[in-house]
Amino acid sequence: MTHPSPITIRAAVPDDSGALLSIYRPYVERTAITFEYEVPSEEEFARRIRHTLKRYPYLIAETDGQILGYAYAGPFHERPAYDWAVETSIYVDMDRRRTGVGKQLYCALERILTAQNILNLNACIAWPETEDEYLTRNSADFHLHLGYRLVGEFHQCGYKFGRWYNMIWMEKLVGNHQTDMPSIRPFCEVKDLLTHGL
Repeated sequence: MTHPSPITIRAAVPDDSGALLSIYRPYVERTAITFEYEVPSEEEFARRIRHTLKRYPYLIAETDGQILGYAYAGPFHERPAYDWAVETSIYVDMDRRRTGVGKQLYCALERILTAQNILNLNACIAWPETEDEYLTRNSADFHLHLGYRLVGEFHQCGYKFGRWYNMIWMEKLVGNHQTDMPSIRPFCEVKDLLTHGL
């Protein structure tokens, strides 16, 4: 009897763009989980990875060299007062959903962000008033299971596939809000946590 190989978490590199696009493509083409209309090119996706890694983590889950999903963080808002808050995103291969990959990715992302002195994790999630073939409420349920809570809803703000969808914000607080906050550490300073201590 063979046991499945363990899942490892590593930092993405721009050369992963093709493999990550193969995961992202069906979300663009067949769901309203992302409000993006067109699948980006590999070059554009590589640019996005490079841009994120300048400050934030962009993580990949893989086993036996096969990429199963990815998660990353970006600025919640560009103003410096928002430095301690990020927006998180995650995409898992559609055939590997509900297998624990997403939880492993998000837990790793949270530990890295905490080490960077990030305090607030925010998720922007497409929300259907009535579930349909393009959008369910699974993403909100996933975040709720991992400790996020609903903090706001915008109504009929996303239009895709000829239908209007709502958008919700969910948040998770992962640190102590002090009056004298340390600066945010860039991802490169805490990257070693992926191999030592996650």
